[in-house]
Amino acid sequence: MLLYDISREVFSAPVYDGDPKPELKMLSTIGDDSVVNLSAVSMCTHTGTHIDAPLHFDEDGADIASMRLSHFCGKCTVVTIDGILTGEDMERLLPLCQKRLILHGSGKAYLSVSAARVIADNKLLLVGTDALSIATPYDELMPHLELARAGVAVLEGLYLEGIEDGDYKLAAFPLKMKGCEASPCRAILMREPKGY
Repeated sequence: MLLYDISREVFSAPVYDGDPKPELKMLSTIGDDSVVNLSAVSMCTHTGTHIDAPLHFDEDGADIASMRLSHFCGKCTVVTIDGILTGEDMERLLPLCQKRLILHGSGKAYLSVSAARVIADNKLLLVGTDALSIATPYDELMPHLELARAGVAVLEGLYLEGIEDGDYKLAAFPLKMKGCEASPCRAILMREPKGY
């Protein structure tokens, strides 16, 4: 089994405009006063590779701890796109894809409202992107809201350099943080080597 880490390193990952940068603070270090290293991290739940729960844009949506684990593990399809997908694009694309879809667009893979609506209508479990957000900066609300109301998990901030298009198995579990609208995750793609 080949494993591909598609997560960004937290402290060097780009941060969404207005979000705080993550900080690492050492509480103790091995030395005269301590026999252990101990650290604390302060960060936004949307730092680096992370999953948005429906609660992020829907006040009645599920928090990250309430989402079904089955959303985050299983067959997925990676597709390279250029720019903003429309509903018509999604209608053509989805028959070729698994129920988890990852968009590879060099940090500029986005959904329009109509594309998000098609994803919701087709009951995808998860949609991901290598951009900082699944929606364009000038229309953040409506694509997210369409996905949130359908219970679609949103995986953002992926690192997809060198990842080929095609089918994989995805594992990208959020931390169990009750009441949170998002969580960092470690996203991994798995695939059998060719020829087996």
